[in-house]
Amino acid sequence: MSFPERSLLFAKLSSIAYNDNVKEVKSQVKKLGFTTVEFYNREGAQAYRFMNKEDLVIACRGTQPTEFNDISADLKALPVVAETVSRVHQGFKAEVDELWPMIVEDITRTQNLDNKLWFTGHSLGAAMATIMASRCHHDPALPDPIETYTYGSPRVGWPTYVKSLGMTHYRWVNNNDIVTRVPLTIMGYRHHGEEHYMNAWGNVRKPTGWQRFKDRMRGMWMGIKAGSIDNFSDHGMNFYIANLEMYVQGKENSQHRPQWWLC
Repeated sequence: MSFPERSLLFAKLSSIAYNDNVKEVKSQVKKLGFTTVEFYNREGAQAYRFMNKEDLVIACRGTQPTEFNDISADLKALPVVAETVSRVHQGFKAEVDELWPMIVEDITRTQNLDNKLWFTGHSLGAAMATIMASRCHHDPALPDPIETYTYGSPRVGWPTYVKSLGMTHYRWVNNNDIVTRVPLTIMGYRHHGEEHYMNAWGNVRKPTGWQRFKDRMRGMWMGIKAGSIDNFSDHGMNFYIANLEMYVQGKENSQHRPQWWLC
């Protein structure tokens, strides 16, 4: 499976993780090649485990506006001492701590099957997936994750913590997605992982700082014309999935604009 195909697969699994109906989830992931499903749910922190003969995927659920615990986790932005070094986001760590004993027990129980371990998530779930993957990477008793794929991830910790994470992490950002800009860097927070950026038309690019600024202005203007607030609409998993489907097919949205405006 190619990198674009894996990115699309994990985006779909991250989106499915929002579904509370386990029966529906089993049907959905079966179409994606996964035969076993386990739902973790404790004190509002939630994740799924999807398995087949070769892979074990932990998909962490992101923020749901109707769930007080999710909103509370996002707002607890004070940095606290991390389990490794430096400091990590208090709310994200607390969510992981709720599920961690169940995750460890499940991974340990299935370890003899030699399944490859992957982590994925969107929004709050992206931050949780990053922290969980790091814990596995640093724990010799647990398997090292193959890769971690996140979508619309907030910043998770201070620079020293981020540098210590170590594992392979691909972090997808869709144009003006507001969640990818918080918590603020002035609070000491930084991103982890290799960034893959989708521009205002949904095409994958590696823009310079100036190109990114122009692209965000373009996306904001396109959102205004469409009657939406680009910063919030760009966070939706539907946009991430649609853009990745185009990426897998090798297609691009072509727009007639002056060359200097493109990135």
